[in-house]
Amino acid sequence: MGDMMCRSRVIIYGFLAGLSLVSEASAQNTSKKEELTKDTSKNKFSKKIASEQIVVKGSRTLVTSAATKTSTPLIDTPRAVTVITRQDMDQRGVLSLNQALRYVAGVTPDLRGGSATRYDLYSLRGFTIPNFLDGLRQQGSPLGYAVPQVDTSRLDTIEVLKGPASALYGQSSPGGLVAMSSKLPTKKDSYGSLEATGGGYDLYRVDGDIGGSLNKNGFVHYRLYGTVSGSHSQLTYTKNRRYSISPAITFGGDGPTTLTLLGNFQDDPKNNAYGGVPIKGSLYRASYGYIPQNFYVGDPNYEQFDRRHWAATYIFNHKFNKSWSFSTRGRHDNIHADYKSIYSTSYADQTNVNRYAIFANERLSNYAFDSQIKGHFFTGPLEHDLMTGFDYQQSHATEVTGYGSVSAINLLSPVYGINFTRPKASAAYDIQSHQIGLYAQDQISYGGFHFTGSIRNDWYRSTQINTISGKTTPQSSEPITWRAAGLYHFKFGLAPYVSYSTSFQPQSGIVSDDGGKTTRQANPTRGKQLEGGLKYQIPGLPILLTATGFHIEQTNVLTAVGNLGYSTESAKVHSDGFEFEAHADLTEGLSIIAAVSRQKIRSSSTNLPLVGSGKGNASLFTAYTFHHGPLQGLGVGGGFRYVDQTYGGKWGTGPVYTPSYILGDAMLSYDFSHLGGNYRGLNIRASMRNLAGTRYVTNCMTSGTSAGWCWYGERRTGQVTVGYSW
Repeated sequence: MGDMMCRSRVIIYGFLAGLSLVSEASAQNTSKKEELTKDTSKNKFSKKIASEQIVVKGSRTLVTSAATKTSTPLIDTPRAVTVITRQDMDQRGVLSLNQALRYVAGVTPDLRGGSATRYDLYSLRGFTIPNFLDGLRQQGSPLGYAVPQVDTSRLDTIEVLKGPASALYGQSSPGGLVAMSSKLPTKKDSYGSLEATGGGYDLYRVDGDIGGSLNKNGFVHYRLYGTVSGSHSQLTYTKNRRYSISPAITFGGDGPTTLTLLGNFQDDPKNNAYGGVPIKGSLYRASYGYIPQNFYVGDPNYEQFDRRHWAATYIFNHKFNKSWSFSTRGRHDNIHADYKSIYSTSYADQTNVNRYAIFANERLSNYAFDSQIKGHFFTGPLEHDLMTGFDYQQSHATEVTGYGSVSAINLLSPVYGINFTRPKASAAYDIQSHQIGLYAQDQISYGGFHFTGSIRNDWYRSTQINTISGKTTPQSSEPITWRAAGLYHFKFGLAPYVSYSTSFQPQSGIVSDDGGKTTRQANPTRGKQLEGGLKYQIPGLPILLTATGFHIEQTNVLTAVGNLGYSTESAKVHSDGFEFEAHADLTEGLSIIAAVSRQKIRSSSTNLPLVGSGKGNASLFTAYTFHHGPLQGLGVGGGFRYVDQTYGGKWGTGPVYTPSYILGDAMLSYDFSHLGGNYRGLNIRASMRNLAGTRYVTNCMTSGTSAGWCWYGERRTGQVTVGYSW
C-alpha cells in the first residue's frame, strides 16, 4: 500500500508539473499564431487547428473523438471507427444500444435475443467490450447484476472504436469499446421537443427535451431531458418500465472557460426476464416441435428486476490560448439492483425441465475521473497535437445472493403461481477496486502523413472478500500498453493506414503454475492487434468508404485443469477478419449505410470460437427524404441485416452454432413543417423491425448435457412516434 501511495504521489506531482509547463510553452508559441491558423484542411474539411474547430460540409458526422480523445476527421484517423449519429438512431426508431449497433461491421448483436433486454450484450470482433459515456468508463458490478444501461434517446452520438484501446482508456477488451455522448446544452436561445411513441407489445413512450439560455448574454445554458416508457415483453407475464430524467447546465458561453454539470436518475422497476429457453425445442426441433416464442420459463409471482441508477457528471474545459488547453471530467455512479428469477437447468424428461431459483441484491458506487492537457505546436516541418492525461477510477460493490431448487415446468402446459421455499443467502461479497492511469499521445502531421503514438501505465488493485466464508482474493497489476499508427492522405481522397495497439483486462480465477501445489489470483489477459486498411473520402462529398483487415491475439487466457478447481494461463485467442463500411449522403435527402464483415475466432485450448462470437455480418440501410414537389417532407427507407452463425458452446458431444439469419427493417416519416402555420415543427415517424416475422435464435449458452439456454430474436414489431419541436 505504501508503494502504491508513493507511485500515486509521483504521478500526481508529474501531472501538476506538466501544468506549470503550459504557460511557458504557450508563451513560446504565441509568435506562431499566423502559422498555427493556416489551412490544414483535407478535401471537405476546413480545419483551423488553433481554434480547434472542425467545419463539416454535409449532414453526416465525419469527425471522431473516441480513437484519439481529440476531435479528428475520420479520414485522418488511423483506426477503424464507426460513428452513429442522432439522425441514424431516429430514422431507424432505435430504442436500445443493441438496436443501434445492428448496422455496424464486426458486431454480433442481440446476444440475449429480443426478451432479455436489461443489459446491452453484444460482441465486437469476437469479444465482449465495455461501454464509455462522456469519455468515462461505465463500470458495472464485477458480480454482474448492478450494471448500468443508458437510454439511447438521451444520446447525441455513439462511436464504435474497434480493436485494443488500453493506451488511452486503461483496462479494456481486445475487441474495442463503445463511446457514447450525452445530449448537452447547446448555444441556442431556446429549443425543445415533445414526442409520444406507441407500438407493438403495448409500447408507450413520452420523451421531453427542452433547453436554451438562462440569461441575455448567453453565459449560462441549460437542457432538461426526461422519458417515461413501458411495454410488455414478447414473453408472457413479463413487462418493462422506465423513468429517467437528465438535467444539464453549462456555464461560460463562448468564453475560454466552460463548466458543464450533468445529472441523471433512471429507475427501471421492471425489466423483462433474463432466462432463455431450453436448446431442444428452440435451436433443435423436439418431438413435439418447437417451444413457442412467448414461452416464459420463470414465475411471475417471483420474477423481479428493479434497478435504480443515480449519476452526477462534471465537464470542465479551459483554453490558455489558441494552442494550449486543459480539460477534466468526472462522474459518480450509484446503482442498486434487486434481482429474483427462476431459470431452467436440466431436462427432467422430454417435455419437462428442472429449474433453480436465484436472488441477488447488489449495490455499486463508482467514481471516475479523467484530466488532460492538450497542446498544438511545430518542431520544424512537423505539426504536433500533444496530449498528456491522468485518470483515476474507484469502485465499491457488494452482493448478497442465494440459490434454491424449484419444481420442474412443463414446456407444453406451463403452470405458474407455484409455492416453493425461497432460497436463503449462501454468499455475500464485498469488492473494492481502483485504477490509476498516466498516459501520453502525440499526433504528428507532415503534409499528407499522419502519425499517432500513445503510451500508458496503469496501476490496478482489487480485493474481493466473501463475508460469509471470510476468504479474501486480492488482485493487482501494473501493465504498460501502447499504440503506434500511421496514415497517408492522398489529395484525391485515398488514405491507407496501419496500426498496432495493445490492451489489458483483469480477470477472475485461481491459477497454479506448479500442478496445484501453490495457487494465485489470475493475471490480466493481454491483447495486441495489427490492423491495416484503406479509407476513401470522395473530395467535396460527405461519402466515406473504409476497408479494414485485422489480426488480434489475446494471451494469458485461463484454461481449467479438469475439476481440480484451478486453471492455467496457457490459452490464446486469435481473431482474424475483414470489414467494409460505407457511409454516404449521395444527393440531397438520400443516405446510405452499408457494412460487411467476416471473422474467424479460435481459442487454442478448445480450437473453437469464444461463446457468443459470430462469423460476420452484412447490412444495408438507405433512406430518402423528398425536399421538393408534392411529396415534400416525406421520408422513406428500409434495409436488411444478415448475421452469420454464432458459437454457443458444446452440447452433448459437439459444438453448437446458431444458424445465420436475414431480417428486414423499414421506416416512414413525414415533416409537416413545409405546410407552414400551425404545422411548423410537427413530424411523424414510423418504423418496423423483422418485417417478415422470421423465427430465429440469436445465441445459445450450453454445456455438457444440460438443458442449456437459447434466446429467440426480436419478433416483428413496429412503432409510431408523433413529435413536435421548436
